[in-house]
Amino acid sequence: MEDTFTPNNEQPNPEIQPNKRRRKKSIVWEHFTVETVSAGCTRACCKQCKKSFAYITGSKLAGTSHLKRHIALGICPVSRRNQEKNQLTPYTPASQDGFTGISTDAPKRRYRGTPVYANIPFDQHRCNQEIAKMIIMHDYPLHIVEHSGFINFVHALQPQFNVASFNSIQGDCVALYLREKQNLSNTLNEIPGRVSLTLDMWTSDENLGYVFLTGHFIDDEWKLHRRILNVVMVSSPESDDAYGQAVVACLADWSLESRLFTITLDQSFSSETMMGNLRGVVSVKNPLMFNGQLLIRNCFARILCSLAQDAIGAMADTVKKIRDSVKYVKTSDAHEEKFLELKHQLQVPSTKTLFLNDYTKWNSTYHMLADACELKEVFTCLDTFDPDYKEAPSPDDWRQVETLCTFLKLFYDAAIIFTGKTYPTANTFYHEVWKVQLELTEAAKSHDPFISNLTKPLQDKFDRYWKETSLILAVAVVMDPRFKMKLVEFSFSKIYGAEAEMWIKIVDEGIRELFVDYVTQQPLLSIQPYVDEGSEVISQSYLEEGNDVIPKTEMTDGALLSDSDRLSDFDVYISEISGGQDMRSELDQYLDESLMPRSQDFDVLDWWKLNKLKYPTLSRMASDLLSTPITTVGPDNVFDTVSRKIDRYRSSLRPVTLEALICSKDWLQHPAEPDMLIQPIVKMEF
Repeated sequence: MEDTFTPNNEQPNPEIQPNKRRRKKSIVWEHFTVETVSAGCTRACCKQCKKSFAYITGSKLAGTSHLKRHIALGICPVSRRNQEKNQLTPYTPASQDGFTGISTDAPKRRYRGTPVYANIPFDQHRCNQEIAKMIIMHDYPLHIVEHSGFINFVHALQPQFNVASFNSIQGDCVALYLREKQNLSNTLNEIPGRVSLTLDMWTSDENLGYVFLTGHFIDDEWKLHRRILNVVMVSSPESDDAYGQAVVACLADWSLESRLFTITLDQSFSSETMMGNLRGVVSVKNPLMFNGQLLIRNCFARILCSLAQDAIGAMADTVKKIRDSVKYVKTSDAHEEKFLELKHQLQVPSTKTLFLNDYTKWNSTYHMLADACELKEVFTCLDTFDPDYKEAPSPDDWRQVETLCTFLKLFYDAAIIFTGKTYPTANTFYHEVWKVQLELTEAAKSHDPFISNLTKPLQDKFDRYWKETSLILAVAVVMDPRFKMKLVEFSFSKIYGAEAEMWIKIVDEGIRELFVDYVTQQPLLSIQPYVDEGSEVISQSYLEEGNDVIPKTEMTDGALLSDSDRLSDFDVYISEISGGQDMRSELDQYLDESLMPRSQDFDVLDWWKLNKLKYPTLSRMASDLLSTPITTVGPDNVFDTVSRKIDRYRSSLRPVTLEALICSKDWLQHPAEPDMLIQPIVKMEF
């Protein structure tokens, strides 16, 4: 890049050139000076090694490329030594002229445009908001803003930044919570259906209870949402009205008193008295609560955890032998090296790696046992290869553990669906629940005494869960157009045998009773029959007078058929012969239609979105049923074997602050649409 500009391609005159030359902008001039050697000869001299280079000779301009190479490629010996030294020397801030005297970084290309961030002013308010968001998203303590390391780090980035106090950042977090809460409130006000709640009780070392209330709903775009609505502190978590207090507070907070559909809770914190209190609280303004049958008292994930722990506990001695063998290998590099060498000699094809289980996660015990079973051949021969290995499980032990893993896999496969990024729709739950019920029922009847003794207690426990939830789960799967009542009929025949017809009738009556409830809740009797796109659209408005239904037919452009139109009698004829079909309920029409093909990419919510005009009332019912949850825990706690606890730091916070931090973290992971974003109505001061 040349540093002179001569109009009309005129040759520069060395004698007058300094006066016409504009200011040098190349970054190399931070490392070079220009020295006039003689008339018409100017050279560039390196500031560090003092070596000179050709620059201007007569009318010839040498440019600056060779000067850049001198610095950038380390040709300059002084520059090279300083660069090596700077790798071990702390950074020294540059002086006002941009040159430290030590740093000799390679010259970079200088752009003539305005720097991107040069004109952006420092925004203290935005920085405070980002710190509040950082604290919420990563569970940092609020007093991180008072830590000396954090303060020094921030000041190194931006000396102008005024670090907020504990109270100030607490106010910023709550303000962010209020803003996100208003956005979520707007979303809830616009959904066409109802909201289902899950209640999960956490405790603290101070014996306080914290009820996590999570809302499940489908929006007007037929997207399923799962949001933590409230975290309510209760002074006595074991009291019979603990859940009732939390539910009342949540419904009032979000104006959901008459829009509640189902409640799912954890049996470990529920009693018959508590269930009765909950029914009394929600039944007054929620007629669709199905006479209390949509009050689900057991969390499916907790039930699976209980079954897994019972099964593992029933074989505690054998499981301990396997774990001790794994521990022997994994706690010594020498032992593991011998184990791997023996595996190689035996040519065992398994690629599994041994690991010790985590007692707080039952799935880790399952994986430890399953992986060990794949390597049992190595363990069986290890005592002859390694004399120090004394506790090899017997062949009978391995057989029993393999049987145990068969049932643990059944529970694991049923639980894993809750660990995904998106919460599954309720129609998927039935497949897992009825499969567990059928497998345990058949296993309990096994002629193998070990299998029957292991599974009979498990089957008794799960059978109680099945009887309490099978109705709501079966009704939900009927809303899947791939199965409808057919899967209920098939699965019930497997489970109940000769008594299946009675239980199928209960489901059929239940879904019809619920549909009638939705029909009677319609504010205005109006039927809009579905018409396929692309066909001539004819709308009919029905006015009910006693037992007569009078159709009024009109064209879509609003022009009524004239009396002289010869096709008017044809329209009457069509109305008469199709009247019997039109009077069938949406539910009957839906159930009578053929099943949709089963495919991996089928989306039940998309199907109802496309058919909501065809089934306006049934689609509202489907929306509520498909959003029904059967587990109260989040994806990270599905396999937990210990009760959920609030740590000491969080329990020391004010209840409103704790709720703000937990709820905001959940909401920020699901940002609102841009047109939904608004400023908070209230800003809380601390």
